[in-house]
Amino acid sequence: MKPMLTALLAATLIVPSAVSYAQPPETAAAATAFDKRAAQLVDLLAGRIAYADYFDPSFQTAVPEAQFQAITASLIAQYGAPVAVDSATSANGRAGTVMLRFEKGVGTIALEVGAGEGARVTGLRITGFTMAGDSFDRVTSEIAALPGATGFLVAELDGATIRPIAATQPDRQFAIGSTFKLYILDELAAQVAAGQRKWSDVVPLSHFSFSSSATANWPKDTPVTLQTLANWMISVSDNGATDTLIHLLGREKIEARMRGTGHSDPSRNIPFLTTVEAFALKGDNFAAERTAFVAADDKAQRKLIETNKDRLTLANVDGVSFSGGPRFIDSLEWFASPTDIARAFIDLRARQSDTTMAAMAINNGVGPGAAKGWSYLGYKGGSELGVLSMSLLGQREADGKWVVVTMSWNNPDAAVSTETIAGLVTRLLALAAR
Repeated sequence: MKPMLTALLAATLIVPSAVSYAQPPETAAAATAFDKRAAQLVDLLAGRIAYADYFDPSFQTAVPEAQFQAITASLIAQYGAPVAVDSATSANGRAGTVMLRFEKGVGTIALEVGAGEGARVTGLRITGFTMAGDSFDRVTSEIAALPGATGFLVAELDGATIRPIAATQPDRQFAIGSTFKLYILDELAAQVAAGQRKWSDVVPLSHFSFSSSATANWPKDTPVTLQTLANWMISVSDNGATDTLIHLLGREKIEARMRGTGHSDPSRNIPFLTTVEAFALKGDNFAAERTAFVAADDKAQRKLIETNKDRLTLANVDGVSFSGGPRFIDSLEWFASPTDIARAFIDLRARQSDTTMAAMAINNGVGPGAAKGWSYLGYKGGSELGVLSMSLLGQREADGKWVVVTMSWNNPDAAVSTETIAGLVTRLLALAAR
């Protein structure tokens, strides 16, 4: 439910430098700070250079050493050991691109180096990965080996027709976290198209929720446009913006929109919970209500939500509950199959709304390197402990065809790895671009 970290979704780690470097016209001299740090990448990932010696304190604060080591281990598990730097290019001697060869492929790395004493690294981001001899069969086997339940779909979209290219369990229902926000965007776009609303309409920020990266601590009823709320909801998965839109558009209208897209099991998402309602029901403060909710039919669930609407608020969310393992992801979440998500993208594209398409493209989820081969790339992801979902709608540069790449991974027994799913989805996207 909480928004997936853009850093990790962009393909493993990113800490942008706070300093913006102007690029002079002349080529930087050899042996710059950038060159030196680029040359050390193999030794860094192999553990032969100390983390604290390589990274600037700003990076260390944003990405603690334990997190960095975990991400490094995941990279090596997927792509093999780092072997050599194939190339390192920079226009200013401080920031540039490194092509780093691993045993199984080549990673494209954006690297930034600070200007302070020791010139340590302030930003490191893997923006793409090219696997040697990669194939859909290879990725499919790796997905199948993951713990828990997985499903994915890579398909071309021909109008309303879905033409699968590769898939595993494309019709199974999975918990999808914040990917459910695509249905809210679809209903908003439909109401705008019907002339009921305008993207420029100004409304109050009326509802607050847990894990709201854009609206946290904002004053209640701050005026914002509908387009702003949509952009926040999709690009940074802001939950306050999401809940404000659900109350504004109407819960039952969003449910009808979801059914209209062809969702194969809409009852799983009825009543269409706000994020704060879901967080509250998952927490220890509402154990009795949770038991009753899970056991009830749609009508009784709706009545329970209505009866407790004054209690199911941010003030009563038990955040401590979410510090352990996965919680009720099989019964208290938002659900869709990979095919359902493809149908949602079909409906969104059918709106023929530039504003809607632009909202999905603000954060493409995989970074600029992985976007190679696509003239358009829209994205929505979702996560909570035990749940990860990544879904992309792209227009292929080679032939102009529209393609969906979506994957969900659920494990009720343990957290699942953001780095792993990001790497797998990035590879599926690269294969689909060919």
